[in-house]
Amino acid sequence: MRLHHSSTLTVEYFLKYAQLVMKSRKLSVEETQQFMEDFFFKGDPLVYGESTRRQFLQAMAELQKY
Repeated sequence: MRLHHSSTLTVEYFLKYAQLVMKSRKLSVEETQQFMEDFFFKGDPLVYGESTRRQFLQAMAELQKY
């Protein structure tokens, strides 16, 4: 999937992405968040901007509720 730096990714996008990672790799929410920090964000939490970062953190908070 190609990402453009100018668009903000949504909470829904991150929820679906994280759920896919969790199922395919059999990870916990915490492990999934770390994986996404390393792989998706390439170790730079603001690589896609502050708004996308906020959406990601909100999605991770939502996953904690399950």
